[in-house]
Amino acid sequence: MLICKVVKPLVSTNRIADFQHKHLQVVLDGSTQKVAVDAVGAIPGDWVICVGSSAAREAAGSKSYPSDLTIVGIIDHWDPDAGKEMAAGKPQGAAK
Repeated sequence: MLICKVVKPLVSTNRIADFQHKHLQVVLDGSTQKVAVDAVGAIPGDWVICVGSSAAREAAGSKSYPSDLTIVGIIDHWDPDAGKEMAAGKPQGAAK
């Protein structure tokens, strides 16, 4: 699973039939933009949980669905900077 931020919707009117009418979103995974199928109705600015691989296809509705990244949840609150000091080996409250 990945935590990503929704950047904007992606409109593609000319698609293969298997793609159906699922909404697509451009999401940011760190500094990389990716396209995800939106199974939950996310909007730009939302932090979301994404799954990949076979889990992405099942979450989109079918094991044969052509997706390798699907949004499966909208995060109620997420601080992307929380825990960075701990991960960098600095104790909380230490001078920067």
